[in-house]
Amino acid sequence: MKRLAEGGRLFGLSLTSAQITAFQRYANQLLEWNQRFNLTAVTEPEQVEIRHFLDSLSCLLALRAVSCESVPAWLSRSLRALDIGTGAGFPGLPLKIVWPNLRLTLLESRKKKVRFLEHIIDDLGLTTVNALHDRAETLAHQPQHREAYDLVLVRAVAETPVLLEYALPFCCRGGLVLAQKGEAAAAEAIASQRALALLGGELRRIVPIEIPGLADTPRIMVVEKSARTPARYPRRPGMPRKRPL
Repeated sequence: MKRLAEGGRLFGLSLTSAQITAFQRYANQLLEWNQRFNLTAVTEPEQVEIRHFLDSLSCLLALRAVSCESVPAWLSRSLRALDIGTGAGFPGLPLKIVWPNLRLTLLESRKKKVRFLEHIIDDLGLTTVNALHDRAETLAHQPQHREAYDLVLVRAVAETPVLLEYALPFCCRGGLVLAQKGEAAAAEAIASQRALALLGGELRRIVPIEIPGLADTPRIMVVEKSARTPARYPRRPGMPRKRPL
């Protein structure tokens, strides 16, 4: 976990030996399960550290960029977070490993990945984290989840107008959506103005992220929930992708 430890220091993190051990167990289990269930296309251990773990932890840099708080200050807060379309747990689980106070829900529509999530949560002994097998379009209409989260995470889920329809209904007023995007983030933000207006969101900032060992420069789009989302959103399953706002 040399890449992870070095990158973590650049992010303002001083990973403990227990955290490094947890990341190593996570990587080992991910690659073992991947032989049977095809959880990830990233199969080199060093690339797991870079493209999964450091990429996930870079969300902390976006939080620091839009606030006056340091990374350690954010890690001291007890927030309720939702990771939509988490797959094998990214970015939610790496954040949970370094942020014990985070109350995390992992949302995934594919059952085989939910089974892996349940296994790794148990294997790492993580608390205040659970994995749900559901779709965002359905779960967002349940009262206990609607506008209930301080932080909503989305990574490589869909084009920005679509992912905003998934994410903003879950976000409480004043809460943040962190959308991990690529170089097209600025253009997607321009194309998302109607969706932001309809769903009660306001673009705060697009944060470029330098990740050691990664040639390209990912961006994290930070959206603040500024007004309540109308009850009709998100639309029924499939509609956000079929007819983006």
